[in-house]
Amino acid sequence: MRAMRQFGLTGLALALAASAACAQTATQTPPVESRVAASQETQALVDRYVAEDRTNGIVIGYGGTGAPVFVSAGRIAAEEGAAAADADSLWRVYSMTKPITGIAAMMLVEEGKLELDQPISDFIPGFAEMKVLTDPENSLESRPAARPITVRHLLTHTAGLGYTIVTKGPLLDEYNRLGINPAALNAALEPQMRTIRPDSLEEFANRVATLPLIADPGTSWSYSISLDVLARVIEVAAGMPFERFVQTRLFDPLDMDSTYWTVPQSEVGRFATNYAWAGDNRLPVDPAGSSVWLTPPSFPYGGAGLVMSARNYDRFLHMLLNEGVLDGTRVLKPETVRLAMSNLLPEGVAFGGVAGNTGGTTGPRMGYGAGGSVYLDSVPGGAGAGTYGWGGAAGTAAWVDPTNKVRGVVMVNYFPADKWPLRDDAVRAIYTDMAQ
Repeated sequence: MRAMRQFGLTGLALALAASAACAQTATQTPPVESRVAASQETQALVDRYVAEDRTNGIVIGYGGTGAPVFVSAGRIAAEEGAAAADADSLWRVYSMTKPITGIAAMMLVEEGKLELDQPISDFIPGFAEMKVLTDPENSLESRPAARPITVRHLLTHTAGLGYTIVTKGPLLDEYNRLGINPAALNAALEPQMRTIRPDSLEEFANRVATLPLIADPGTSWSYSISLDVLARVIEVAAGMPFERFVQTRLFDPLDMDSTYWTVPQSEVGRFATNYAWAGDNRLPVDPAGSSVWLTPPSFPYGGAGLVMSARNYDRFLHMLLNEGVLDGTRVLKPETVRLAMSNLLPEGVAFGGVAGNTGGTTGPRMGYGAGGSVYLDSVPGGAGAGTYGWGGAAGTAAWVDPTNKVRGVVMVNYFPADKWPLRDDAVRAIYTDMAQ
């Protein structure tokens, strides 16, 4: 599952980084003793990562279509007295927000309020007449786009939009000038970022619409701010703020009560500190007690904005593995879930994985679904064809494998995400334990 090591966040993160045998397919929860015994490989993995000082704390959750197993080791920060890491510890999931935004959009597709191939200018008029750069490395000269941006393009990073972590040249300068940087890093940098960042999803999307694209929509895959723009499409189509939509339609029905855009002061005691590796030194970038996530963001970042517990992200994954239902509550039709986790790329467009030191790498033959990658082939002894998932800039990863009926979530918080081969290690351990 090497492609679960996807990257997210901002160029700032890159700069800082450089300086079960779990639950069975039945719905009954196995006895605690049997679940712990069945997690031998996964427990050994988390113990080793802490013993070797690769991370202060780590939590892994996994399961089939039934109850989850959580294994953990270490603490949520280096400070003496920090709480032990467990299933309810809070972690910055950064780009693991993207599948949640993608699934939220699919809810509106199911209801007929959005169509996959509908132009987003129906919801954000500024996108009606987009331009495409003719010499991206050297100028902002542009020509009319060959076609409009659609919902499908936003879901699959094929809209031609940029990202501060990958875009170069004059367009990157424009992104920085207009504050097109929908992510938070720490409290020290946030005041400066807020002076230029838009203060609403509406203004964010409108500013993006004034900038040229890097390619014609629907012609190539490029990691981008598209899921952040999609958040604005969702709130217009739904007739309510984006954060209210996901709260009332996903988080509340699924009992995801430890999922936050802003961490309440009352929950700081279980909120992990985020670190950055500088050589062999691990330095605190965003201490929990003074975290940027204790203050409301400029707007809800649909591509990188959530803090969550492993237990809560597992509930999201569990719903997907169960094709839209969890604990008797249905939030999506089975056919909608299958569509969301299928290859939605426009015809002729390929996704070859994401290379980079925020966690991306290449893997087996892949497509792209609603905010997450999709395996087109099975990996022997590992993820099956149809596996859908994504990861985050601070080391988190999550996936749903409908072929083998496996779901998994990995929680740590450090930059860069690929400092250690945690995602590969976690996949091997989980699938070994699941096979027992």
